[in-house]
Amino acid sequence: MSTPGQGAGGGRSSEEERPSPGFTFANKRKINTEGTSPAATPEVDTEPAATDLPPEAVEAVAEQAELDPNVELAAERLADLQRLQAEYANYRKRVERDRAAARDQTVAAVVESLLPVLDDIHLARQHGDLESGPFASIAEKLETTLARYGLERYGEPGAAFDPEIHDALMHVEEELAEGTEVTTVVGVLQPGYRIGERVIRPARVSVADPS
Repeated sequence: MSTPGQGAGGGRSSEEERPSPGFTFANKRKINTEGTSPAATPEVDTEPAATDLPPEAVEAVAEQAELDPNVELAAERLADLQRLQAEYANYRKRVERDRAAARDQTVAAVVESLLPVLDDIHLARQHGDLESGPFASIAEKLETTLARYGLERYGEPGAAFDPEIHDALMHVEEELAEGTEVTTVVGVLQPGYRIGERVIRPARVSVADPS
């Protein structure tokens, strides 16, 4: 005889077999019919991925984006500055070149005005009048001072004749050294003077042609 609350076969009643309200159980495991462990099913993340940039880089990008409207203006200002610097450098070089040219012209003018004095000193030295004495000391100091400005006396017998630096006043017949093939200076009537490549006065010479 069955007792109250039991079924006919002595089991639990249908009320006891029903799960308690509010509790449900679901088996979501995937059954592997091949006898191996089931692989985990990947979950799909539908949310947007977070940026890989550090916060500092993000801020830098934001600042650059804010400055973009001024980039072209900054480039123009830089180009203007570079152009001004180039113009100033060219101006400075031109000023220095003009200053050097003016200095050379001034020195050349002074030397040219002293040529008669220098000729007298040269002739006196050739005649032996400047061996000693106060005049010899004065002449030496004058020549030394002018040499500091690059003044050079030139013109020697035996040099090849060059119309750029020589003024041939006489053409003579004279035996030249063996092997000479060019017109040669054989006498110096007045020495020449130059400062660097600038000729103050060409050397006045007599020349001879090779035979």
